[in-house]
Amino acid sequence: MSGMLDTLKNSWKIPDLKRKILITIGLLLIFRLGSRLPVPELDPTWFANLINNGGQLFSFIDVIGGGAFKSATIFAMSITPYINASIIMQLLTIAIPKLEQLSKEGEEGRKKIGQWIRYATVVLAFMQATAITVGLRGALISGLNVMTFITVTLTLTAGTAFLMWLGEQITEYGIGNGISMIIFAGIVSSGPKGMMYLIEYYNLGKLGEGIVGIISIIAILAVFIAIVACVVWVNQAERRIPVQYAKRVVGRKVYGGQSTHLPIKVNWAGVIPIIFAMSIMMLPSTIVGFAGPNSTNPFLVFMKNWPSHWSYAIFYAILIIGFTFFYTYVQFNPIELANNMKKNGGFIPGIRPGKPTSDYIAKVLNRITWFGALFLALITIFPYLVGWITGVSGVWFAGTSVLILVGVALDTVRQIESQMLMRHYKGFLE
Repeated sequence: MSGMLDTLKNSWKIPDLKRKILITIGLLLIFRLGSRLPVPELDPTWFANLINNGGQLFSFIDVIGGGAFKSATIFAMSITPYINASIIMQLLTIAIPKLEQLSKEGEEGRKKIGQWIRYATVVLAFMQATAITVGLRGALISGLNVMTFITVTLTLTAGTAFLMWLGEQITEYGIGNGISMIIFAGIVSSGPKGMMYLIEYYNLGKLGEGIVGIISIIAILAVFIAIVACVVWVNQAERRIPVQYAKRVVGRKVYGGQSTHLPIKVNWAGVIPIIFAMSIMMLPSTIVGFAGPNSTNPFLVFMKNWPSHWSYAIFYAILIIGFTFFYTYVQFNPIELANNMKKNGGFIPGIRPGKPTSDYIAKVLNRITWFGALFLALITIFPYLVGWITGVSGVWFAGTSVLILVGVALDTVRQIESQMLMRHYKGFLE
């Protein structure tokens, strides 16, 4: 913690980094101001009731949006359409060879894919805005008509498009990944509300009377600190496989001969599997939204009440485990890694190069990924367990929120450190 604070303090002394930090803070303040601008013709009480009755998923969507969903503001849909568009494009890149080839064409290919993601974001945002407008027609003050439909859907779509642009500006001119920083700011801004809820529960006697209530609050805060410690530990944990490079003589020079290691992170996929699973788990609410929340169809009624059923959390956890393995093996290819090691004269002591090496790496990766996947699943369903056992909503201090906060904070500090190091060497060379 002290090292992180020292990095931030030292970065403030570098004019260029100071300017980037100020730009990031300024753009995030714009995001927070926009989270207070209401959408015309929408009644916020409807959205508040939806969150109160919609389970932990809607509450989490409201948390990452900094309360924008509950307040029915222009950023109510947050950045989720952009995330969904990115996920779809990533899956298509794996399935379609031409897209995979385009993604490997360097900066130009990435720009082209980024442009398609922007278009897909607007389309998905409009579809989601339509579902909200039609499904929550009772929230429309003037009722559902053509003018109201156009006003609400275009406002919500424009809000998401502006957030996407805001995130790109932070990435280009500020510090850190812009989309991640927006989600980070939304969760942090919801922190004081979480403390207010605890105080409110204490005053209402939901946590117990007198000393029992105080002990309950202390226990909840202790659990929060323990979750933070576990998330930091898992985020930083890695298995290091020793790698030896054979000596090679090229002309009069000798290359190789050094020993190094291959780091395999326990949580290689980060928070991506949770976002993947969350996007799929939002599908039932979208179906109910299009078909009408007051429908008597048994299937739609089940979909509406599913978030409060125990099977919802189980299915959510299974999806997270599956997506953890999927995303890890997409990002980390043991066969390609083993072939590259063989070409460069590298080998794992006691393991033959080629297929035995790839099999060994895959075996180690599989074991570590199981631990990471189970950790992500447990940390995600933790607020459901807290809610069922205590009746207290644990969304803000839930593992998912902490996982995002810790991941974004560590990544941002690493970027600041790398830029400070780059400027140090630049100054030395000059």
